[in-house]
Amino acid sequence: MYKVTSRSLRQAPAKLVRRFSHDVRQSLETVEDALKVNHCQHRSISRFSASRGSLRHFQRVSNSDFLVPSTMGTSKRNITSLCLKMGSNEVLSRKEFSLQLQSHRRYSSNADLPPHQEIGMPSLSPTMTEGNIAKWLKKEGDKVAPGEVLCEVETDKATVEMECMEEGYIAKIVRGDGSQGIQVGEVIAITVEEEGDIQKFKDYSPSKPETASSETKKPVETPSPKEEPAQPPVKQSEPSFSKPSQTESAGDRIFASPLARKLAEDQNVPLSSIKGTGPDGRILKADIEDFLASRGKESAQPVRKATEGFGLDYVDIPHTQIRKITASRLLLSKQTIPHYYLTVDTCVDKLMELRSQLNSLQEASGGKRISVNDLVIKAAALALRKVPQCNSSWTDDYIRQFHNVNINVAVQTDNGLYVPVVRDADKKGLSKIGEEVKYLAQKARENSLKPEDYEGGTFTVSNLGGPFGVQQFCAIVNPPQAAILAVGAAQKRVVPGVDDQFKFASFMSVTLSCDHRVIDGAIGAEWLKAFKSYIENPESMLL
Repeated sequence: MYKVTSRSLRQAPAKLVRRFSHDVRQSLETVEDALKVNHCQHRSISRFSASRGSLRHFQRVSNSDFLVPSTMGTSKRNITSLCLKMGSNEVLSRKEFSLQLQSHRRYSSNADLPPHQEIGMPSLSPTMTEGNIAKWLKKEGDKVAPGEVLCEVETDKATVEMECMEEGYIAKIVRGDGSQGIQVGEVIAITVEEEGDIQKFKDYSPSKPETASSETKKPVETPSPKEEPAQPPVKQSEPSFSKPSQTESAGDRIFASPLARKLAEDQNVPLSSIKGTGPDGRILKADIEDFLASRGKESAQPVRKATEGFGLDYVDIPHTQIRKITASRLLLSKQTIPHYYLTVDTCVDKLMELRSQLNSLQEASGGKRISVNDLVIKAAALALRKVPQCNSSWTDDYIRQFHNVNINVAVQTDNGLYVPVVRDADKKGLSKIGEEVKYLAQKARENSLKPEDYEGGTFTVSNLGGPFGVQQFCAIVNPPQAAILAVGAAQKRVVPGVDDQFKFASFMSVTLSCDHRVIDGAIGAEWLKAFKSYIENPESMLL
């Protein structure tokens, strides 16, 4: 986070001309003259920059104290228009500033191309670092308006519709249907304001501006004077180091054509092991094919011997985004959270009788049937309200205890495990809980959950007993929560009765997995006692 000092605000007009690149200096001189006329410029800029929400859109320019929006290019049009707006008497609100950023974002500074916008892969969830394009709902040449859906993006948790922010025309779709592993911020499409400009982007490649940005960073990474005499053949060594320096300056990004990247993903070929022959070291489809051909010649015989010796027959299934994030979160949970487990058997005879009576009423009124899982969710929510220590999460500085009781429900789908949330489950009736669980489970199977459907849970229930007949299991805590309840199947058992007689009763085994940093053993046992009381006396849940 960068701070705008009062001194930098007083010197803002002068620093604008000094700090920006040479190609926009002439344009900024006009801006400086406009700013000098305005006597309220310092107060406007100060109030404009005071919002914490706005500051995160700023970055330093050449180590100066003056800040510019990080999402804007350094073109004359962008800098001039924003600075004139900042220097005026009008004080922009946070929402207006966001719209200003969107309208100016990524306009081309290339004189050969008309003004355009590069639409980047958005961050649609807090944990999202990359996403996939499920399918485009618009095609090249289509006119788009604010609020229209451009494409469906597969995030780390669900498939989300991506809406258009401004009016224009889709000039080029950079990443087509089925594109995978697109980093957040990576360009996926180009839009223009005029329909006549569409044809000018037929051969447009988004790697050009990134290459230019890497060249601007290149002087910073030039070898030190001590390294120059250590390598006498400077002219010969420079070409071999020029391409790696561009890759390093762009971070871990490896430039490759969309077709080459797709082919590499299908063949499980790491792009880092391939030397590109395209412009500026860009990897092309031919480079992937050459690599596969050479690898096949080198390793065909050893691989054949290994498969023949063991008689293996297999298929490689690519990871989905939800499976990737689930794997990383569960691994983190088992490695960093000290789990312990508490198991108790609950008699569910009265619960089954109450369920039967309630379903009779539901059928008579046209409502949906209530499942055992709905009753379990309600009992867990009420137990959390009675023992709020279990409705908490761990941080390095404190234990956060939640007032809302939001229950995540584990749902297995073909794409992986989803955990949609039933909010304020302690305050909702059984019929309402049942309707929400069925609705969210259907959305999970259709891979259409939105962030608000799965974020904000404080406790998780995982039921493998009803659908699969699992008797008892231990679940992994879903971070940042501190507990998860594993529900097994109900089984009939012989138990002692009256006058030395025996009778049959149905028992359901449940296991509470706890984070020992948050929930001590006695607290976990107290919660299980409250939960068992609600299950064995279900009428109390209706009070």
